[in-house]
Order: sequence, then structure tokens, then C-alpha cells
Amino acid sequence: MKIAIIGSGVSGLACAARLAKAGLTPTVFDKGRGIGGRMATRRAESGFQFDHGAQMIPCQNESFRAVLDAAKAAGHVADWTTGDGGLQPVGTPGMTALAKFLAQGLDLHQGTEISTVARTSEGWELSADHLLGTFDRVVCTAPVPQAIKLVGHALSDPIDHVSYAPSLTLMVALKRPLDAPDTQSAPNEALAWIAHDSAKPGRQTQNCWVAQASADWSATHLELAKDEIATLMLDLFLTRHGLGAPDVAYATAHRWRYALVTKPLGQAFVTSADGTLYAGGDWCFGPNIEHAWQSGTAIANDILRAA
Repeated sequence: MKIAIIGSGVSGLACAARLAKAGLTPTVFDKGRGIGGRMATRRAESGFQFDHGAQMIPCQNESFRAVLDAAKAAGHVADWTTGDGGLQPVGTPGMTALAKFLAQGLDLHQGTEISTVARTSEGWELSADHLLGTFDRVVCTAPVPQAIKLVGHALSDPIDHVSYAPSLTLMVALKRPLDAPDTQSAPNEALAWIAHDSAKPGRQTQNCWVAQASADWSATHLELAKDEIATLMLDLFLTRHGLGAPDVAYATAHRWRYALVTKPLGQAFVTSADGTLYAGGDWCFGPNIEHAWQSGTAIANDILRAA
């Protein structure tokens, strides 16, 4: 059985890893350079490193906990004592480490943006800037707006009621240590979350911080150029901590347009009428990494049951 998976975020990787464990050889396509989706680690000039997407890996699902335990045993995940005294798993030496753990041995094709998914008499034909082939099963784990454009015409149930909140992220490296808690949460302020990224286990760089804007602030400023976003967020960060421009060694911003699922689908996935095309992702259950893993794994299990 030829299986294509669109997206190398946690949903796509979880689906591919489960299928591979069962002896199948899925092909994973993703338009980005790196795997993991929002489990992203930015490595910048002068060796600075930032987890600029998901900050931690909350876990309530026992099956996902077993995955985290295996990743911990392999050195890809460690527990972080956060600024509020809590204990949360994180990827080490960066959040992408868990994605790399899931991706071991998989057939990954990065830098490949799928442009069309078309039904033919032979199966599902995928194209990018060239024809990629025809597949018996296709799994799309893209965010809902992108999934609708690619496969919405073939799904048996609508998914356009799923909604997201955006997130704008500041990455800043300071020239000197900052006397502040390693995590700061202020949901009603412009900067809703601030983390001392260098304080996480396994990090090599010093004085690297990540700040994420609130949903409202992010939505208001979403379409600004990234340099403008960085300037505004840096000013908020420096003012909050009594710092000035001379204290900054590096700063940049990132725009997460589909960051946090605010209204999930409420089921693990949707399919085409004949059950050969799937769409799923964190948007099925919620905004956390485990939600993405649950959806991808459920899709793989459904494919295996029908095989």
C-alpha cells in the first residue's frame, strides 16, 4: 500500500511512525525546511538558540506519556523545572528533538509543497512543482485553512468551523543575565508568556529569552512586517524588565498564523467518502502537542484496521 502524508509536524510524524512500526513505508512531504511544525527550534547567528513555537509538552494521555518516556530514555526529552515551580517535559537540546525522535527511519521529503491532490482511477495523485506519484491513501495534516484548499473538496464532513488564534513570538538574546523568573505568564497583557529559553535542560547558549504575545495583540498586529513586529515586541520586553537597546545582542520575530486551536473539531479525523483520504491534526482535539499526536496515531490505526 502506497501512503502519502502531507505535513511533518507531530501529527504527520506520529501517523508515519505508527504505520512504519506496522511494516508499511509511508512517504512524508512537507513544504518547510525542518520537521516538527510548531515544535520548532531557531538557531541564529552567534550560536543563539530559541524554542519559538511550543514551549513545553503537557501530557494527560497515557499512550502519549509512553512515547515521552521512551524519548526521555533516548535523551530527546527532559523535565524542566519552570519558574512557577512546576515540572514540564521539553525537547532537548531543543524542542525539535521530540520530532526527530518520532522521525527516525522515516522517508521524509522536506521543501516539497503539495499543490494538488487529485482523484484518479488509480488512486490519489499528488503534485508539487512536478508530479510526485499516485497513492492508495493520503493523509493531510496541514492546518485547516490549508487542508480545505488541498483536500476540502473530497472530505465527507466540513471542517471550516474549526478556529485558531494566532501567536506572534519575539526571540531576544541579552548581553547580560536578566534577574527575572524563568517563566512569566500574564494572559491579559500584550506579552502573555515569557520564558528564559536558556534555562531549559541541555541548552548551550546563555541569556536567550522567548516572548509570546497574547491572542488579541497578535491578531491586531498579525499583518505587520516581521521587523515591525520585532521592534514593537522588543520595546514591550525591554520596558517590562527595565532594559535598554544596548542590552540586546540579537532580536527577531516569528509569525504563527495558526498557532492555537480555539475551537477544535471534536473527533480524531475526517475522511473522504471512500475512506482513502484523511485530514487531521492538533485542530481535531486541541492546541497541545499530545493532541496532534493523538490525531495522527488515530489515523494510522484506522488505516491499519482497514488494510
